[in-house]
Amino acid sequence: MLKKISEIVRTFLFVALTLTLFGLGVIRLMKIQVVDGGDYADEALLTRTALQVINSPRGEITDVTGRRLVSNKVGYNVITEKAFFPTDNASQNRIINDTANILTSFDAPFIDSLPITKTRPYSFLPDRESDIAKLRKNINVQPYATASDCIEAMKLKFEIADSYTADEVRTISGIRHEMILRSFSLENTYTFAEDIPLEAVAKLKENTYRLDGIDVIAEAIRVVNIGDAAPHLIGTTGAITADEYESLEGYALNDSLGKSGIELALEPELRGTKGIRTFTMYDGNVISDEITTDAVPGHSIKLTFDVAYQREVQKTLESHISWLQNQTHMNKKGEAATAGAIVVLDAAGDNNGAVLAAATYPTYNLADYKTDYAALNADPSLPLYNRATSGLYRPGSTFKTVTATAALNEGYIDLDTTIVCNNVYHYWSDYQPRCTGWHGRINVITAIEKSCNIFFYEVGRVMGIDLIDRYADYYGFGQATGLETGGAAGWVASPALFEQKNLDWQAGLVVQAAIGQSETNVTPMQLAVLASTLANDGKRYRPHLVDSIYDYNLNTLVSKTAPEVLFEIPEKSGITFSSIRDGMKRAANFTAYSYPNEEQYGKSYLLSDIPGGVAIKTGTPQMTSAEDTGSAFIGYYPADNPEIAFAGFIEHGEWSKLMIREIIENYIKRS
Repeated sequence: MLKKISEIVRTFLFVALTLTLFGLGVIRLMKIQVVDGGDYADEALLTRTALQVINSPRGEITDVTGRRLVSNKVGYNVITEKAFFPTDNASQNRIINDTANILTSFDAPFIDSLPITKTRPYSFLPDRESDIAKLRKNINVQPYATASDCIEAMKLKFEIADSYTADEVRTISGIRHEMILRSFSLENTYTFAEDIPLEAVAKLKENTYRLDGIDVIAEAIRVVNIGDAAPHLIGTTGAITADEYESLEGYALNDSLGKSGIELALEPELRGTKGIRTFTMYDGNVISDEITTDAVPGHSIKLTFDVAYQREVQKTLESHISWLQNQTHMNKKGEAATAGAIVVLDAAGDNNGAVLAAATYPTYNLADYKTDYAALNADPSLPLYNRATSGLYRPGSTFKTVTATAALNEGYIDLDTTIVCNNVYHYWSDYQPRCTGWHGRINVITAIEKSCNIFFYEVGRVMGIDLIDRYADYYGFGQATGLETGGAAGWVASPALFEQKNLDWQAGLVVQAAIGQSETNVTPMQLAVLASTLANDGKRYRPHLVDSIYDYNLNTLVSKTAPEVLFEIPEKSGITFSSIRDGMKRAANFTAYSYPNEEQYGKSYLLSDIPGGVAIKTGTPQMTSAEDTGSAFIGYYPADNPEIAFAGFIEHGEWSKLMIREIIENYIKRS
């Protein structure tokens, strides 16, 4: 009985306690929701979190030996952070003006892309039509508004006081508009100036108390260490344009982006992963600030060429063009030479297809690109143009190796097939193209050696254009090479191409196509691929610039580029490639009567005494007319066990073959 009473009491007390706690909870909840609800709601509205991106260091670029071509240094950038920047126009304008004045006093330029002159009378900058249209739209003025109208509109829009001078109004307007272009926000800092001197850093730090939102941070700054070796291949970086931004994901408008060369081609590897900085703000003030995600540096890229060899090949090219322009001997030719290119590829082993050198002339220094861009871009000699990968030229007689491949492989000729060359091709009565000499009765090997047009006219006519074009396709003409940085695809003469160009196709054009004339256009890189394919008995390897990819510090290998066969021409006759090799070996030892002697050239150019032998084919393709020709060559070394393949072209020049010995000798030295 007592036990039951005890249980009843405990139950009663538990229920009473539960009801009491529940009642207190209800009262507390009512206080929170009803009595203090407004305060909590206000606090919630006043508190917010903002995420800010932290830039990651861009990966570095080295040559094959590890020498840094492009790297990073610690530099000081001036940034503006929205979280700490005043909200009223008057304060913003004062801070912008004071910061600009400090930078100017130390000759530290600040970023200002406004397409208007810096001083009165204001006018729009030339060749900035797209930027001018965006400016007018951003500040809501009429499409016909003048530059002065735009400055006045910005003065009103940003409430720039009359107390500022005209120059200060222009400065404030330019930076305020730049902030709009760069999407300045809590999440996106605005970069005011880059890589400023230490004196400017100290002055800005001294004035931190009155420059709210302005900060100086240490960031990785892109540095060109070796800018004279293959600048077109390494490439450039730059600010993202509004048009680019529309098609990009994961970028902010104030980011930098690869613009050309490897910097563009390997952008996903080089750029790294950004970090995150988290701000908690209450009533407009920052109450906490922490890095919640660390930035991860980009991968570093090791390229396939050795800077020392690249420079030697560049020197060979430039020296030859200079010699052509300044000849003094009786048989001088090619004085009008203006430009050219040379490409050397690895043709053996685990690096087959690797670019060992890609020289183009005229050229420029990557280190001067930013400061000299306007002059470089306006230079009529086009130093920014990469002739090695994008220059399109008729291949001339180097193409006879393609025609020979088709004829031998498809059984149209063999080593016993001979054709008589009497200088003139008599197949048609109304069209009789000529040869470069009188070669008599010759077979394909001698025809390659002496570059006989008559032999290849006849072989090409009998085979027809379709078979010639098919083998040109096998060798990669008229299509992308697969090089990481791209290049021109070119085209091959055909009835379809002529129809596309609104030209008339005639039967006689077949024989011109067979010797690399007509409308066939290829790049020096494609010619080097042709040479490499011949050296590898029909295997066409993809040329590549990237040797390997590493972590940022070049300690851990991420990937290594392996040779890639894009196409293999089947050896059908059993003598196709060996016959072409024999002809090219003999061509290496053939010297035309009109060649200058070695004293006139200033150095040895003969190939007959090079150990291992050389296999080459030269060409003198038309450029603008039969009188205006260029000079081309392809080849490989050593002749019977090739290690390298090469090609070159001189615009409006002559005797490009004379450069081959130096290309090989410098390769032997580097080995």
